[in-house]
Amino acid sequence: MTSDAQHPLAPLTPSEITAARTVLAEAGLLADTSRFAYLGLEEPEKDLLMTHARGDAIDRRVRVMLHDTAGAPAHDVVLSLTRGTIDSDRTLDAAKDGQLPVLEEEFDLVEEILATDEEWVAALRRRGLDGARVRVAPLSAGVYADEYPDESGRRVLRGLAFVQEHAKDHAWGRPVDGLVAYVDVLNKTVDRVIDIGPVPVPDVSANFDDPAVTGPPRTSQKPLEITQPEGPSFTLDGNLLQWENWSLRIGFDAREGLTLHQIAFHDRDQGRDRPIIHRASIAEMVVPYADPSPVRSWQNYFDTGEFLIGRMANALELGCDCLGEITYLDAVIADESGAPRTLTNAICLHEEDYGILWKHTDLWTGSAETRRQRRMVLSFFTTIGNYDYGFYWYLYLDGTIEFEAKATGIVFPSAYPGGGYPYATEVAPGLGAPYHQHLFCARLDMAVDGAQNRVEEVDVVRVPIGPDNPRGNAFTLRRTPLRTESEAQRTADMSVDRVWHISNPGSLNSVGSPVSYTLHPEGRPTLLADPGSSIAARAAFATHHLWVTAYDPAERYPAGDFVNQHPGGAGLPAYAGANRALDGHSLVIWHTFGLTHAPRPEDWPIMPVDYTGFKLKPTGFFDRNPTLDVPSNAASSHGCCDV
Repeated sequence: MTSDAQHPLAPLTPSEITAARTVLAEAGLLADTSRFAYLGLEEPEKDLLMTHARGDAIDRRVRVMLHDTAGAPAHDVVLSLTRGTIDSDRTLDAAKDGQLPVLEEEFDLVEEILATDEEWVAALRRRGLDGARVRVAPLSAGVYADEYPDESGRRVLRGLAFVQEHAKDHAWGRPVDGLVAYVDVLNKTVDRVIDIGPVPVPDVSANFDDPAVTGPPRTSQKPLEITQPEGPSFTLDGNLLQWENWSLRIGFDAREGLTLHQIAFHDRDQGRDRPIIHRASIAEMVVPYADPSPVRSWQNYFDTGEFLIGRMANALELGCDCLGEITYLDAVIADESGAPRTLTNAICLHEEDYGILWKHTDLWTGSAETRRQRRMVLSFFTTIGNYDYGFYWYLYLDGTIEFEAKATGIVFPSAYPGGGYPYATEVAPGLGAPYHQHLFCARLDMAVDGAQNRVEEVDVVRVPIGPDNPRGNAFTLRRTPLRTESEAQRTADMSVDRVWHISNPGSLNSVGSPVSYTLHPEGRPTLLADPGSSIAARAAFATHHLWVTAYDPAERYPAGDFVNQHPGGAGLPAYAGANRALDGHSLVIWHTFGLTHAPRPEDWPIMPVDYTGFKLKPTGFFDRNPTLDVPSNAASSHGCCDV
């Protein structure tokens, strides 16, 4: 990604990452055993960014989380590249704060440690398995303090095994069930091997790319080409994107992946750029599983906080991942040694047609007008173990902002115990796929026409028959202000078409109402685990569709800063515990959404994309339809169509 070095939100450059490492080394914070679990731009506070002008002095700061493979305490460090100094250095207590994210080098380490463990090897032998053919998935451990108090403060991963028949074999189709290992990756020891007895290994292929499985490719598809002979309609200046009336800055973070900043819409009637969202990201996601089996009941993964979805970004390919007139952006992150690492083609930018924008054929005048919608797409894809996720932000001509997550890849399999097992689907003979959820949390630092905002919950209300409604046809809207953080922990309700208005009481539209944007949730289930469960404590953000908090630059992640093996209570419960006033303040909207997945046979051996997301639509933000100036396509060489 190119960098506009004059702007404080410019992405970190390779030289800046190298400089950050130098500052840490000179401060005596690095040893041969140090690992960079995270390095990212420490963004300036909202007020400073909103008043920043070109040429203003910039203090470029970086946050680094340092892990020590020799067992020394972890450090959470903020340093200044501008001044070459350490601004803060917090030593973490692993028992209270949790562990830093899982390292890539630990993926192989789990397998290496188990390969020489006598109890593990014996368990494989009882199943007639050669350890050389067994792969072990390195999985985050969660926290089960009542059951395993000895794990407190220790860096633990859990391992489930799969049989790989050859180097190109996707081993997911042959799970070794009834067996799990708990591995201390810091001390390189095996804490325990739980073996509840051999289970037949399913004889199922997951090789979705093998012609023996797929059959010959179909020949029915004719070429589908998307062209823009004059190039795209957007421009890039460093990380500043401008498209139609939209402008925003593009960021990329090793933890969150794609981030959007200073999203604004140019209002031609008012002749100014109007801010909508100061910063938008998908700040956490958790995948809790529903199988209570002794070897699987601990399964729940915070893919963002534990594994860092950004660092796993795919290198996107033209014609496969993105179709049309595509602009790719590289992203630069730090590897685990603190050296710069370029993620090639990590971000995809393109615009696409989206059908009808508006249309009317008038009975009285005989006029017939149609305009076509198009949208700007900003996306990246990441792979976390067996699953692949696409993160797509859409900007529309009419001022709508949409986010869509695309889930695909391979479902996490188990051996199917038979007998109508109530916690999994038999997706292939003898092969089960446990029920689970994919729950995402968007962090939306709002700035609807300015930083002082308000949130109201809006429900549709049926009006009973009475003197003011004699025929019983009336219904209306009920607006409930969410004035404090305790009031602003809400659940969607599709039966009353519940939405949330984010407005600015200090900015009125032409009819005298506060300008606003409306959050439209999908309203699917929140976390389904029991409220007393470990995962409910650790993923408390996922127990509500909506949280609203007063802006605080230190409150960045819905499950807290350090998610791996954190005992719970961090993040949103702690933030909202202050019960701060909201009305007319700078606000952050936290929106939980996602999929509850009961796998189907059609999801095997690879899952067709499933979709989830939300929309933000202008509601009185504009004084009229902002797309009246969109030209007709009728004069184009291809004519105009209505589909």
